[in-house]
Amino acid sequence: MNEITLHNQWVVKAPINDVFRIITDFEKFPEHFPRVAESIQINKREGNYVEMDATVRSFGKSFQVKMKTQILPGKGFISDNDSYQFGTSGHEEILLSEHVKGTLIDYTYQVTIHKKWLRIIAMPLLRWYSMKYWEKAVIDQLKKILEK
Repeated sequence: MNEITLHNQWVVKAPINDVFRIITDFEKFPEHFPRVAESIQINKREGNYVEMDATVRSFGKSFQVKMKTQILPGKGFISDNDSYQFGTSGHEEILLSEHVKGTLIDYTYQVTIHKKWLRIIAMPLLRWYSMKYWEKAVIDQLKKILEK
């Protein structure tokens, strides 16, 4: 098995438009979320479609990711990501919806691990560690920015 699906949901006590504005401001990702985004270079933007090269951080390392992202106005984004350097590719979805307490963030990342040796190590780590890390690096930071 070379695929794994990561999924979680969180509520941010802020209006959906505020969450959307921050989560789709890719140029400011390194500023807003420095624990996961080192740099982002927008290569192409056509309407709500964006192609970018990102240097991301995970498992204590930085690596390159090519992202082909479709912004869903007011609802989040979906992105197909390739990291040849790390040996993974994936389909990522950040979907926003209104919640009684603010905005529900529904996050799904379907990851394909191309390197056999990495599968052995990465599967348990991805299931547990990566979602906890992402929550602390992105969701907690988003709350810090928006829940004032």
